[in-house]
Amino acid sequence: MSIDFRKHGSSPASPAENKPSAGQAAEHTPASPADVAPAGTSFAETALRMGGASVDEARRTGVVDTADEQVDSLFAPQYQTTSSPVHRAVWDNHVPVELFRAEPAEADAATVRVMRDSLAVVRRYRSSGQLYDEHDKVSTDVRSELGDAGYWGLLIDPQYGGSGAPFRVFAPFLTRMAIEDPTVAGLASVHGCIGAVDPLRTFGTPEQKERFLPDLASGRKLSAFALTEPGAGSDLTALSTTAVRQGDDYVINGEKLFITNTGPGRVIGLVCLIEGKPAVLIAELPTEETPAVQYRDYGLYALKHAWNRGMVFRDFRVPAANLLEPMTGDGLTIAYHGLNLGRIALCANAAGTMRTMLAEMVPWARYRHTYGQPIAARELVRRRMGHLAGLIVACDALVEWCSGLIDSGYRGEMECIIAKIFGSEAQKYAAIDLYMKTHGGRSFLKGHPFGDNVHEFLAPCIYEGEGEMLGMAFFKSLVKHHGRTYFEPVGQALSGAGFNGKGSPSPAQLWAARSPLTQYAGWMMKERLQQSSSVELPAGMPRQLAEHARYAAHKLQRSRREISGTLRRHQLRLADRQCRMVELSQRVQDLTVMLCTSLYAARQENELIRESADSLCRTLKAKLEGTRPTDGDFRQLTGLGETIADGNPTFTSQVEPSAILMPGREE
Repeated sequence: MSIDFRKHGSSPASPAENKPSAGQAAEHTPASPADVAPAGTSFAETALRMGGASVDEARRTGVVDTADEQVDSLFAPQYQTTSSPVHRAVWDNHVPVELFRAEPAEADAATVRVMRDSLAVVRRYRSSGQLYDEHDKVSTDVRSELGDAGYWGLLIDPQYGGSGAPFRVFAPFLTRMAIEDPTVAGLASVHGCIGAVDPLRTFGTPEQKERFLPDLASGRKLSAFALTEPGAGSDLTALSTTAVRQGDDYVINGEKLFITNTGPGRVIGLVCLIEGKPAVLIAELPTEETPAVQYRDYGLYALKHAWNRGMVFRDFRVPAANLLEPMTGDGLTIAYHGLNLGRIALCANAAGTMRTMLAEMVPWARYRHTYGQPIAARELVRRRMGHLAGLIVACDALVEWCSGLIDSGYRGEMECIIAKIFGSEAQKYAAIDLYMKTHGGRSFLKGHPFGDNVHEFLAPCIYEGEGEMLGMAFFKSLVKHHGRTYFEPVGQALSGAGFNGKGSPSPAQLWAARSPLTQYAGWMMKERLQQSSSVELPAGMPRQLAEHARYAAHKLQRSRREISGTLRRHQLRLADRQCRMVELSQRVQDLTVMLCTSLYAARQENELIRESADSLCRTLKAKLEGTRPTDGDFRQLTGLGETIADGNPTFTSQVEPSAILMPGREE
């Protein structure tokens, strides 16, 4: 869970590497804009320069965009971003509803045993008060016994000593583990998703896998991913840690920061520069601090039960045989690949954490009386419980859906971004506006779950990419193909005719761009003449959920006109319209959550889950439409909360509320 793995907020219309550059096109015109786009630069860089960006920013953005495209090329065309469910829902002429639902996977008997035994380990240590050591970190004994249970090897293939669990099994299990302890659940994600395990499984050679994966599966070695640096977070091109080849080794010099699960004896995926290009080395850290590897501890409020450190490397030697070499691209390709798994895991963890919040709200609301009544009878408190139930169901839906896409072979970048943003923002909202407000001032007592963990509740908004930065990355992926098809040719033609992005093009410059402008005009005309296609929903969907699904699908289809209009309006300066990009991105995300949640809930037999999904979709629809809730909306939501307050165990049956809720009294 190394903090700040996020894409740079770059221009949304990035070109392919093999396109002619604007500088090359301009060489044949009398008014070459060489001062804006020197020969050899890509159109992405040209667009940013013409939009007012510096040469360095444009170059760095081009590097990040290239890495993103190289990750995409690792997948078969039918599983790349342009074939993803969200991209197709916006740009195709119909919404592929079947791609927005996934069936849960069944775990085999061996995996079930690993999960059961792992939960038992954590439950036993937690009940005895020994889950954390003298440093308030998950103890060595716990980590060791989890290794014996097979916990650290859930995602590793059986040939290397793991379980080989499908991600559709692993991710929902993290929700269950988060109920026992969110940090233990988070460490499984750090180790298996964004740590050294996924890079080795995906990019390692057979020899590297044989050498590292058995120890990682058994827990004899735990892993981390060392990417972030003091000056490199959202801008991954600012890396400064270097690796220089000397004989059979690489010699590492540099500093890393905010690296979770790192420490003596760990195995890390180390991102560094080799001959000026990003690369990843699998590095085995020494079992104690040495002059070559020194740790920097700092006061960090979040992640308090896991080691999160900085590292300083001074002539640290790593065997050259530990270099990971992707089929295409470089170290940024490897860094981006594992992030999707980590983003799903964050959403899964939020679903478990919010179940604990709800379980601790119910008994307190029944115990606490004001003016002769328990606050559980109050409409506002019931609304909070009902709303929290809807957030939980939506997270469950996103975890199941995104995990299914990953197991089916999709890259799933856009979908996993939605899960990450929704899950982390839902947990933050639930903690502050639902959980804290219900418990009142006692929330800030030492020993209270809120006061003791508030930073843990808020920090996921930053992990695996800060939400708004990811929203811009989502928007960029959503519009890239459309921008290349219609706007890039216009920009190249105008640049070739001498237009520098300032003011309006001259008639002569517009004439030079007449062919691509005509092509885009044809797309616009077709859009205006095309009628909305009907949405084919699964048979037997409850009426209200079907209504939500149709609404979301219809709005997703209509969103492409507004998105294209935004590209047309802001053109080359869209990179600086970050607020507009984030707002449009969020609308598409909210519609996707509605569609996914309604389809998920329709398959559940539990009526409370269906009601919770309905309430969540009503809330999102009101947000999207900018309307006020109706009295019917309030009745539906508070009725849901009443059912939960009266003891319905759908979301809370596996949670043991903290004793601090009712000190000195029994229910």
